[in-house]
Amino acid sequence: MIDHLDGAVIPTGFDVPVEPLRRAAHYTGEQGCIAEARSFAALFLDQLRTEWCARIDDRACGAVQLVVSELVTNADRHSNGPYILELVGTDTAVTVSVYDSSSALPRIFPRNPERVGRHGLEIVHALAEQVSVERVPVGKRVRAVLPLTDGTDD
Repeated sequence: MIDHLDGAVIPTGFDVPVEPLRRAAHYTGEQGCIAEARSFAALFLDQLRTEWCARIDDRACGAVQLVVSELVTNADRHSNGPYILELVGTDTAVTVSVYDSSSALPRIFPRNPERVGRHGLEIVHALAEQVSVERVPVGKRVRAVLPLTDGTDD
């Protein structure tokens, strides 16, 4: 950041890049892991509010927790091993990534309100501004980027 004083430019020393808040948790797939992941996300959002002065309304908080639930549920159901939830956030967005041991890429099904189940990725796509899936050395990573603001000024 640079301050201007009587036309002079004075470097303040605060112009270094700031790293986003990053937290990860490891889950074994035991009963209760999905609820633990939602709690982990809630604590992360509280920390983001405190450390980044992020303005996170109830809608954004619910969206992040729902995406965490859906991605962790998919990893729990479709992988044969532990999985990792990684959250990365700033004052404008949260990235939810789930790594699991299965190399099989998830499928998104066409909209069908009569279908029972298999709506998880459909929900994630509706809430996130970006969704990506990629194979990684341990299996795969599913990543969703969620905005914390709706783009309107208060």
